[in-house]
Amino acid sequence: MVKQAYNSYRNNAIMTASPAELTLMLYNGAIKFCTMTIESIEKKELSNAHKYNVRVQDIIIELKITLDKKYEIAEEMDRLYTYILKILREGNIEKNVDKINEAKGLITVFRDTWREVMNKGPVLANE
Repeated sequence: MVKQAYNSYRNNAIMTASPAELTLMLYNGAIKFCTMTIESIEKKELSNAHKYNVRVQDIIIELKITLDKKYEIAEEMDRLYTYILKILREGNIEKNVDKINEAKGLITVFRDTWREVMNKGPVLANE
């Protein structure tokens, strides 16, 4: 019953979120799944590690394809997302925690920067 209530709350939060808030949720999800990937590798639960790593990759791909190319920064973000995907894939194949941690670190910087932009930019936060 509690899980059903949580899922309902989460779905409602997603459905009512602004585009800026959805982006923040994606970054938070990517960080969470990086952590789960790392924990699974450390526990030698390699199937779970793969599953969580693929979830992170899916989120990064979503962020990558939704970049608004009319902004100059989009090109640089695209290159950075491509790099993150590369190290996530290598980390997945090699089960290399350092590579997953590197990806997590970059995603965390993006998330923190995005949150700061949202807090300073009322137009962006209210989209």
